[in-house]
Parts: sequence; structure tokens; C-alpha cells
Amino acid sequence: MSLLIPEEVVSKKDISFKVVDDKPADRIHRILTPEGEVIGTLPKLSPAQLVGFYRWMILGRFFSDQMIALQRQGRMGTFAPLQGQEATAVGLAAPLKPEDWLVASYRENISHLIKGVPLLALMKQWGGHFADNYPPELNAPPFQIVLGTQTLHAVGIAQAIKYNNQSHVVVTTIGDGATSEGDFNEALNFAGVFKAPVIFVVSNNGWAISTPRRKQTAAEYIADRGAGFGMPGCVVDGNDVLAVYQVVSEAIDRARAGDGPTLIEAITYRMGAHTTADDPTKYRPQTDLEEWTKCGPITRFRKYLINHDMLTEAKDKTLHEEVEAEILSAVKEYEAISPPAPYQQFNQVYAETPSQLQRQQTDLIQDLNLEAVSRNGSYA
Repeated sequence: MSLLIPEEVVSKKDISFKVVDDKPADRIHRILTPEGEVIGTLPKLSPAQLVGFYRWMILGRFFSDQMIALQRQGRMGTFAPLQGQEATAVGLAAPLKPEDWLVASYRENISHLIKGVPLLALMKQWGGHFADNYPPELNAPPFQIVLGTQTLHAVGIAQAIKYNNQSHVVVTTIGDGATSEGDFNEALNFAGVFKAPVIFVVSNNGWAISTPRRKQTAAEYIADRGAGFGMPGCVVDGNDVLAVYQVVSEAIDRARAGDGPTLIEAITYRMGAHTTADDPTKYRPQTDLEEWTKCGPITRFRKYLINHDMLTEAKDKTLHEEVEAEILSAVKEYEAISPPAPYQQFNQVYAETPSQLQRQQTDLIQDLNLEAVSRNGSYA
């Protein structure tokens, strides 16, 4: 099954969560074609907001490229590139209010930035710094590496919100491969039963490392699982930032009104490697990459902005220069920080460190001291 989106199945109607004959009324929702032409109802956003979306997208692309370069040079830890998924990352985070929560996986770096997480905090986490880097008032905990667990965290937060009679909502993200984890299905079940104010966004980028999406589920769409857990499921063109924004906004309105969770599948494509430890040329056809490049999210949105006189070539050049300066400044700040001592990792696991971990930490400190003595030439 190809993930390319045939024109004949693209809905030109406004998105709706109404159900007809127990099936979603619409399939893949899209507002902009790959050529930047409008085929759906535009969300009510100002030109400044729209250009702001574009700036976030190019910032995310430059950040990803820079992090890859740093890792190749031995200046950064393993990184998960996000090229090709910028529209999904922006569209799912942009509708959130400051008091709402974002509980994301490791590829939604732009989403964290939109929520207010500093660039330096993201770099420190990828670089292995153990200290708390994310301001807690942002309601955006550090991204999760363990597959699927963040969805359970999100449902727990959503239940706390409901218990306290608050109007906040939670948006959580997951990749198509991680939807095969039990955690994801348990989270869907709990959220559906208790009508938790949480939105699940599946970034279906086609591959779980080297495993194609067709080997993750026999369902036509991952969003079809929603019905089995008592929640609406919706499929959106994940390379269309306006469509993602619109779908997530409506799901947020539902959750805020007390109507419970929504499962959204954003169909996009991972243009780069799974991480900097991966080589996609070993398993992914080059022809697929070429086809998806034609409907890339940044190029599509840029065409729309230019065609509607919201962006000029000169302004685009200025935005790129500003973004590059911002990223390089953050890199300079990051590299001025001393690396953390390895034994500090023990302080980040529990609120009160258990005795067995205390012993392990003591042993590590002693081993590190002996190693230092040996390097100095005074250890026999």
C-alpha cells in the first residue's frame, strides 16, 4: 500500500467529525495542493500568523540540518532528523494555549519550540545533559525516547485536568511504528472510557526505522482504530500545515467542551534517516523519496504565501538569515557549556534515590577517579 495520496481520495470539504454509517464522513483532509493552490476552507488566521507558521517550519528544517552536522562532527549526540515533517509539527502545536499541555515524542522539536521550550534546552537534551532544562510552567515535559510511553503520560495529565474541572487539553504525538506498542492502545482505551481531554496525533511518516507502515497494521488507516476505542478518527494530509492546524483545532475544541479524545493520523514522510545512526538507502526506494519531495511541506506553503502576496523573495531571504543566526547563536551557547559528569545521571531517575542506585553511583565515582589517576600517570 503506497502512502502517496491520490487526488481522487482527497476531500475538498470542511473537516467534520460526524459519523455516517459508523465510518468517518471524510478521509484525507487537505486545504492546499502540492502546488500551493487552495482547495478547502482556510482557517481564520492573519497574514502575520501564516508567515509565522512558515518561519517555524524553516527554523525546524535548519535546526535539524545543523544538529545532523554537529553529530557528524562529534559535537552532538544521536539525533532524529525531522525533514519533511515540519507541517505536522507546526500544525499540531500552533492551536495550543499556554495552559494546554504538549506531551511529545522525539521528532516534534518544532512543536516544543512553539510551546516555548528554548533551543538550548533541546540541544542539551540531545547532547546528554541530565539537568532539568525545560521550564515547568510551559506544560511541555522533555520529549520521550521510549516508544509509546508518552501517550500514557498524556492521558494521566488529561485525567488530572478533568478531575480538577479545568478547561485545559493535552496533545500527544506518536509515530506510526510506535502505535504497535501496547502503551498506545492502553492509552486510547483509558482515554475513550473516561473521555479524557486528550488529542492523539499519529505522525505517519511511512517508516518505523526500516519497517514500512504496511507491516504495522492491516487497517486501511491508523485513524480507523479510534472507533474501536469510542473516539472519532480523522486522517489529514500531514504535509499541509493549514489542514493539520484545522483538524487539531477542531479536536481541541471537542476536548475542551468535554466531548473527549480524538485520534488524528497525519500522513507525511520522513525525508531523512530515522536517526543519525540509520542509513535509509539500505531499505527505502529512492523513487518514493523523489515523489514525496514534490509535495514537501515547506515548498508547498511557500508557494501559497507568495501567490497570495504574504511573502516576497526578499522577505523569504531575510527570514532564512534570521533563522540561521538564531540557530548558530544557540549552538555557540550550547558548546560553551561544560559536559555533565556521568554520575549525575543517577540524580534524575527518582525523587529519592534508592540505596542500590546510590551504591552504583558511588562505584562509578570511584571508577572515574581511578581512571583520572591512571591518565595522569601516577596510578600503578
